[in-house]
Amino acid sequence: MSNQIRTFVLLGALSALLIAIGGLLGPGYVLPFTIFAVLMNLGAYYFSDSIVLRMHGAREVSPSEGGRLYSIVQELSQRAQLPMPRVYIIPSAEANAFATGRNPEHGVVAVTEGILRILDERELRGVIAHELAHIKNRDILISTIAAIGAAAISSLAQALQFAALFGSRDSESQQGGAVQSLALIILAPLAATLLQMGISRSREYMADRLGAEICGDPEGLARALERLHRRTEMVESQFQPATASLYIVNPFAAAGGILHLFSTHPPVERRIELLQAMMRGQVAA
Repeated sequence: MSNQIRTFVLLGALSALLIAIGGLLGPGYVLPFTIFAVLMNLGAYYFSDSIVLRMHGAREVSPSEGGRLYSIVQELSQRAQLPMPRVYIIPSAEANAFATGRNPEHGVVAVTEGILRILDERELRGVIAHELAHIKNRDILISTIAAIGAAAISSLAQALQFAALFGSRDSESQQGGAVQSLALIILAPLAATLLQMGISRSREYMADRLGAEICGDPEGLARALERLHRRTEMVESQFQPATASLYIVNPFAAAGGILHLFSTHPPVERRIELLQAMMRGQVAA
């Protein structure tokens, strides 16, 4: 199935989920939730990259401001035969990176200040190549839409929680509605997470392989993954769970409980093993 078809399937699934939530709340909610689903789909398709970048406070940098980061992106995008993406820096001490945009012509590579501090140039090249691979594979739209959809559903669940806690309980029907809302508070974020999981795991393996080919250095990317994974295990993430699937490594690796069980990424150890296998293949050749 092509990524374009997957994108439409995802938009349809998110719409169906939102309309179903409205239906569970009552007949009067179906039309408002349908309108919300349509508006969310249009916004997610055309403005998802801008929304995600604003959510993280990312700032676009010029060639002079970007320094070695901009130069690496420029060089590797040429090697990957991609249009030069816009380059953003996220003001965060956490070490991570992601790509976004509607298509390669509107591609964006965003990295945190933390990743620029801890990675050497060889490792940074591996990370940038991985993100460019997502752009070349056209993963960026579907991943960003999933993140925006998950954020919207999580926000909706929080609104339902507020309504359930502070709504009137003067009748049995109202009590039943509160119980129904509490059930949705649990089910809606779970459904959003499952949607993200369905599109994330295999894409990371593919981006690792293509990224290693783009930079010509599987070991550099493997070293970067190991360093980033170690750091996330030691630091509690300040990012939003809804956008976790966008990042090169899961920012909630240190989390236990439900966040660990529903990880949006395959195990880093397995990703490193596959990159090491590429290295052995290159040596054998």
